[in-house]
Amino acid sequence: MRDEYTDAIADLEPADGEIESTELVVSDDVLVKAFALGPGATLDAHDHGESTNVFHVLEGTVTVIQGDERKEIDAPGVVHHERGVVHGARNDTDETVVFTASLCPLPS
Repeated sequence: MRDEYTDAIADLEPADGEIESTELVVSDDVLVKAFALGPGATLDAHDHGESTNVFHVLEGTVTVIQGDERKEIDAPGVVHHERGVVHGARNDTDETVVFTASLCPLPS
């Protein structure tokens, strides 16, 4: 067994306004990705009609977008997005923020 997180994010160093990501876990029924958002970066709002999506905020403060709502979530934090709910994220801070997004089940 190994820690998927530490090794995977070691090379994520997004510049201002940029997003870098890496896959941590990929299986037949789940996908877990790590996202690093540089200052001012935005993960555009989107939805997953067939899957639940969960953000785990691990470093910093992420502004999470869910439908018409926006809320700052500090690490450690967890945000559940039901199937079909429009969601995204934004970094309104001066530091890089990191969160994972878990998608389950994988869309067919």
